[in-house]
Amino acid sequence: MRHLVLVLGDQLDRASAAFDGFDPRQDRVWMAEVAGESTHVWSHKARIAVFLAAMRHFRDRLEADGITVDYTSLAAAPRAKDPDTLAAALLGSLAAARRAKRLPDRLVVVEPGEHRVQEELREAAREAGIPLDVRPDRHFLTSRDDFAAHARGRKQLRLEYFYRPLRETLGVLMEDGEPAGGRWNFDAENRGAFPKSGPGALPRPRRFPPDALTREVLALVEARFASHPGSLAEFDWPVTPEDARAALDDFLVHRLVNFGRYQDAIWTGEPWLWHARLSQAMNLKLLDPRDVVAGAERAWRAGAVPLEAAEGFIRQVIGWREYVRGVYWHFMPEYADRNALGADAPLPGFYWTAATEMNCLRDALAQTLQYGYAHHIQRLMVTGLFAMLLGVRPAEVHRWYLAVYVDAVEWVELPNTIGMSQFADGGVMASKPYCATGAYIDRMSNACRSCRYSPKVASGPEACPFTTLYWDFLARHEKLLASNQRMTMQLKNVGRKDKAELRAIRRQAEAFRDGLT
Repeated sequence: MRHLVLVLGDQLDRASAAFDGFDPRQDRVWMAEVAGESTHVWSHKARIAVFLAAMRHFRDRLEADGITVDYTSLAAAPRAKDPDTLAAALLGSLAAARRAKRLPDRLVVVEPGEHRVQEELREAAREAGIPLDVRPDRHFLTSRDDFAAHARGRKQLRLEYFYRPLRETLGVLMEDGEPAGGRWNFDAENRGAFPKSGPGALPRPRRFPPDALTREVLALVEARFASHPGSLAEFDWPVTPEDARAALDDFLVHRLVNFGRYQDAIWTGEPWLWHARLSQAMNLKLLDPRDVVAGAERAWRAGAVPLEAAEGFIRQVIGWREYVRGVYWHFMPEYADRNALGADAPLPGFYWTAATEMNCLRDALAQTLQYGYAHHIQRLMVTGLFAMLLGVRPAEVHRWYLAVYVDAVEWVELPNTIGMSQFADGGVMASKPYCATGAYIDRMSNACRSCRYSPKVASGPEACPFTTLYWDFLARHEKLLASNQRMTMQLKNVGRKDKAELRAIRRQAEAFRDGLT
């Protein structure tokens, strides 16, 4: 054997650099399902199923193309000899190849999406004494080196300074060298809330009922990971490139038109609204971001969607997605341990059950457990906001997000959690903490209307925990945040409160934390 090409569960791309120069007569593909990838965080059943189903479909596609695949499948029940890590599985395969005198000359892999996996594979290759060829991930529009060059010499990293030149380089939404519409972003137009009557008739995303192979995976997950959180009853995620493309087309035709305007809005009982539901397919490499961006731009140029909708969506793909990956690899591994606010509380148990009286949290958590999905504002300004205000250890919040969402791969999840959601990196990702009272949730959703708490009240029996914890958060971190100019107004509002009110808020916050414990 010449090359053994290692294909990981989030690298299901036939056009990847791993297959450059691939010769079916001399080379083989190696893929492995290992329990440790589902248990190193307590993964949602739907997240496990998405990866395994997509992997098995990819394996079958390769074999149909005449490629030999060494594939290790999980059994419905654990076996003593099963490897628990990718490294152990790889070393076991190489040991068998050595005995059969077909040891590869070289291992080939595309850059992994997780620092832990990258180091595991490097160590396994060293132990086996076989060179490891790590190739760049062409799925992304920028490389790790591109981001390092962008970051070099900068005192601050901000998305806008990364996004604008990337749009110019790619020629996306540009006209005669200038941004379309004369502006780089349309945030002001993309913060709409639904009227009191609600979002009205919503176009439901296209569903992808499980085929026979996926049903086998669902049965396996139910048997092998029965104690894990979440449900598979509604599983309908795309697990092939064809289904992923159909999901993209469905979004472009039916929901992109209102994505921008309502991207920050929430409505209880409505998980999808106008959102794309494409991140899972992109993060497993079933869908090329170039096709996603090109489709959105074509829709705008054809007059099918407004510019603010196309720009707001494209910024999520070529802006945040690329930028977040750059931050991850630029600062790992120490980035994962950052805790700038000194948060030390445990994650509340109701994050795994949705058993809380706070209506906004109950809705977001129940939806997460049902589908393995919540849109970005639910993650940032409901589940994430509450954890930050409460003072939960960032590493625990990170592990929860990595566990419960079907689109969670660490390169994208960890910076969004540590940086954007929890401000644990001290301002690398975001220029200020995303903190707000319950009034923000009241403005952007209908959740407060049927909640026992009042978003305007900070202490007493009707006090909204978000509002109580918001004022307590600002008071606790006043000195640390005083040098942040973007926090000036919020800190001034703390100063306007008399000491008796602040003491009452502090007592209420402490009692609330004690009750959770």
